[in-house]
Amino acid sequence: MSSAAVIPGGEQPPPLREQVYVAIRDAVLNGDFPAGERLTEPKLAKRYGMSRTPVRDAVTRLLADGLLNREEYGYSVVVPSVSRVRDLYEVRIAVELRGIARCIENPGVRHDTGALETELAYWHDLRAAPPQPAPEFVLADERYHAALLSASGNAELVAVLTDVNSRIRRVRMYDFIIPGRIETSIDEHIEIVERVLDGRLETAHRLLHEHIGASLEIVVERATRALVAMNARESGLPPRP
Repeated sequence: MSSAAVIPGGEQPPPLREQVYVAIRDAVLNGDFPAGERLTEPKLAKRYGMSRTPVRDAVTRLLADGLLNREEYGYSVVVPSVSRVRDLYEVRIAVELRGIARCIENPGVRHDTGALETELAYWHDLRAAPPQPAPEFVLADERYHAALLSASGNAELVAVLTDVNSRIRRVRMYDFIIPGRIETSIDEHIEIVERVLDGRLETAHRLLHEHIGASLEIVVERATRALVAMNARESGLPPRP
């Protein structure tokens, strides 16, 4: 990472402390640091090619975010628990369903059809050539859900969803290495948007609820499998079937 980074359009790059914060945060959320690995300010400063001061600022923020633990000699990544994932999923479900519910409750609140039509075209193209199972698909999935919620017109709901998704991303990545899961997600994404565009909001609301996880027990089961797989990968052991 260089302080001479150039941002398209001639804009000034963010401060170094912000750059390193984002870089370390994304590395934590994407599983680049194995669970149990001891992280220190000198090690992180060397990794990102900068002094310890911006690294220290970033680590302080990550401790406050609940993404790092303070250890006797350094820091470690917080491994999410099933109970925490369950709590975050409850927030996710409430926030996403609210996007459609507010349009049902108030006829004066309408979805941005142009944005939804653009999103629908993207997913139709993806259905024609679906990608192979890969954890990175979670990013496309997050983008879809943010776009759907954004189309309902409440930016604050989108901000909450974005934060929640970043916190469950590391667990959800394992959902998309299951054969057939990506194809199913694509089909469900398309159907939900089509129902919104058709004005069948109650149906869209029900389909979205089912898509995210109508039963929290199913969500917990998936999260448990994902955490087992995550821990097995990071310990170098083969995951249990």
